[in-house]
Amino acid sequence: MRATVKDVAARAGVSPKTVSNVVNGLVPVSERTRSKVEAAVAELDYVPNLSARGLRNGRTGVIALALPDLSTPYSAELAHHVVEVAHEQGWSIQIEETGHDPRREFDLVSKARANLIDGLILNPVALDESAIRVGGNLPPMVLLGEVSQQRVDQVGVDNVSAARDMTLALAGSGRRRIAVLGPNGTSRSATAGVRTQGYREALAQLGIPHDPALEIVCDEWTPGGSAAALTAFLAGHELPEALFCFTDSLAIGALSVLTASGHRVPDDVLVAGFDNVADGQYAVPALTTISVDKRAMAENAVRLLTERMADRRKEPVHLELPYRLIVRASTGALPAGRAR
Repeated sequence: MRATVKDVAARAGVSPKTVSNVVNGLVPVSERTRSKVEAAVAELDYVPNLSARGLRNGRTGVIALALPDLSTPYSAELAHHVVEVAHEQGWSIQIEETGHDPRREFDLVSKARANLIDGLILNPVALDESAIRVGGNLPPMVLLGEVSQQRVDQVGVDNVSAARDMTLALAGSGRRRIAVLGPNGTSRSATAGVRTQGYREALAQLGIPHDPALEIVCDEWTPGGSAAALTAFLAGHELPEALFCFTDSLAIGALSVLTASGHRVPDDVLVAGFDNVADGQYAVPALTTISVDKRAMAENAVRLLTERMADRRKEPVHLELPYRLIVRASTGALPAGRAR
C-alpha cells in the first residue's frame, strides 16, 4: 500500500504536521528533524498526494516561472536552478516564455488569481507593459531582474553599478574608445536601460566624452542579433578599443564577427560580457564577464514566494544580490575584479 504522512511520521518519530512542514517547505524545522523525516520519506518511498493537499489547503502545489526568452543560455541556467530549488521544497514548476508579449504575463497572473497556480516568479521586460501594473490585489509573485517597482517582492542585482564597474575596468587598461553592444532600439528593456546608464556614468567619472555612435543598438540579445548589429556598425565606424556586451550571448556573437574580420581579441579590441553563462568560459578567447550566483537567485526567489503565500499582507521585500567581475582572456589583464 502507498505510504501515508502518518506512516512517515511514525517512522521518523515526529508528528504528521512536522512531516508536512518538511515536505511542503512552508515552516522552518531543525536540520536534525529534517534529516529524520527525509530519511523516513526515502525508506518508505513516500510520494505526497498533491491533489489531496490541494483540497485541504486550497493550493495546487504548482508555481510558475516565466522568463522572456527560454532559448538563451542565461534563461536555461536560471530555470534549471529554480526547478531544482522548487523540487527540493516539494513544489512542481510550470515554465513559461513571455517573450515581448505582455498578454502572456496577464494570462499567468489570471491563472494565479484563479488558483490554477499558487504563485509566480516573473522576469518582466519593461514595467509599462508588465502585468504588475494591473489594478487590484496581485497574487503571490516575485519579480526577477531590473524593472523598478514597489508593488511586489523582487530579487535582482545592481546593474548600474555592475555595468559601471565593467566599463571602469576596461578603461583601466588604457583604452578610451569603449563601445557597448545591446542598448535599446525599438525595445524598452529595463535591463538594457540600466546597463547603458552604468556605462555612461563610468564615462563621466573617467572624463571620457560620451559618443552616441559607440552605443551599438541591438534589440535581439542572441549571438545572431549581436553579429548583425556589430557587422553593420563596423561597416561605417572605426573598430573600438574595447567592447562591453550586455550579455555573454551578445559577446559570443561579437567574437565571431571580430575573428572573421581579422581583428585580434584582446590585442586589437577588448571584449567583455555579462551574466557568466557556462558557454562564456569556453569561448575563444574565454569571456571576461559579470557573474551573479544564479543558484542564490533561485533560492531567494522561491523563499520569498513561499513567505508571500504564507503572509499576503507584509510589505514587499527587495533583495539585491552581490556580483563579481571575472577577468578572462578576452580582455587580457585588467585591474582586480570587483565584487559588490
